[in-house]
Amino acid sequence: MNQVAITHTQWQPICQQSDLVADSGVCALVGDDSSGKTSGKKSIALFFIPGAEPQLYAIDNRDPFANAGVIARGIVAEVDGELTVSSPLYKQHFRLSDGVCLEDENVKLATYPTAFDGETVLVSTGPEES
Repeated sequence: MNQVAITHTQWQPICQQSDLVADSGVCALVGDDSSGKTSGKKSIALFFIPGAEPQLYAIDNRDPFANAGVIARGIVAEVDGELTVSSPLYKQHFRLSDGVCLEDENVKLATYPTAFDGETVLVSTGPEES
């Protein structure tokens, strides 16, 4: 389980670990909600893979090929030793570790740092640097 020292305000509590579905995805909104509007928020897909290292992944929920927020509904599978999620629409595979599309490496979904703080799922509000 990936646990980190939570010292930065960029970490946002999203849900409890019990809210996640093992080996599957759920959708969540992250980002600034101080205005009370969702315009500052981003739709991400959270994947909880018990037994994997790390166990928790967060990537953009928007499928760039279909321009639809559906990645959280994709099927998780291992392809060539890499954990991936396939888009439920056009079936492209995206690596959970870095968001790269296996069928077109020029296409990449943003990935977000994740952590557990006890049972609370945390996601960083800024994408990971690559």
